[in-house]
Amino acid sequence: MGRHKAKTNIKNRKSLLNEPYFHLQEISAITFTQDKVWTAYESEKNLFLHGLAGTGKTFISCYLGMSEVLETQSVYKNLTIVRSVVPTRDIGFLPGTEEQKTEVYETPYKSIFTNIFQRGDAYEILRKKNAVNFLTTSYIRGITLEDTIIIVDECQNLNFHELDTIITRIGDNCKIIFCGDFRQSDFNKSTERKGVQDFIEIIKDMPEFSFIEFHQSDIVRSELVKNYIILKDKKGL
Repeated sequence: MGRHKAKTNIKNRKSLLNEPYFHLQEISAITFTQDKVWTAYESEKNLFLHGLAGTGKTFISCYLGMSEVLETQSVYKNLTIVRSVVPTRDIGFLPGTEEQKTEVYETPYKSIFTNIFQRGDAYEILRKKNAVNFLTTSYIRGITLEDTIIIVDECQNLNFHELDTIITRIGDNCKIIFCGDFRQSDFNKSTERKGVQDFIEIIKDMPEFSFIEFHQSDIVRSELVKNYIILKDKKGL
């Protein structure tokens, strides 16, 4: 993975884990578009990964982010995952603590971390050691993100105001990756659905970003998923 010149004296992040048999697996790109992501990331670009489900956008982002967080002398303290958790944009009405409210939305990342570390408790261990943080858009306003790699997942379910709020939270020593597909939006109102498209138009004009589009040929989840999505698109559904 690409390296940054350390601006502060940060300890060896590999020693952070202090766990036997806790190793990041060697993973490489398996499609042409995935290879473009690797190249853009190693050239120190922020990323916007847009496209169909099952193409590995979130998986690759988590892998690349953790690869760099765990590097010796990394300037990044952790990986921060940001997403909206409910259509109402407010989880205050749900029962339980903030952690209990958001736990169900962390399930996809537990699965990804199980895969890339080959152990079922990887996500929980990294969370406890603050190597991974999970934030919701309901609680991100007013904070500054520093020394972290940020993944904004399922960003098609964020309106323009939320996307604007997230990107303006970025402080020193950060890298950000947006993942989503505006065709999969949960919004009902066209004005809200249009928010991510307007945001994309800004991102495409920023030299700090690389916008990468995933296509049908990049679907790697399974042949069933690939065939379903291809037929759904053909029928315009």
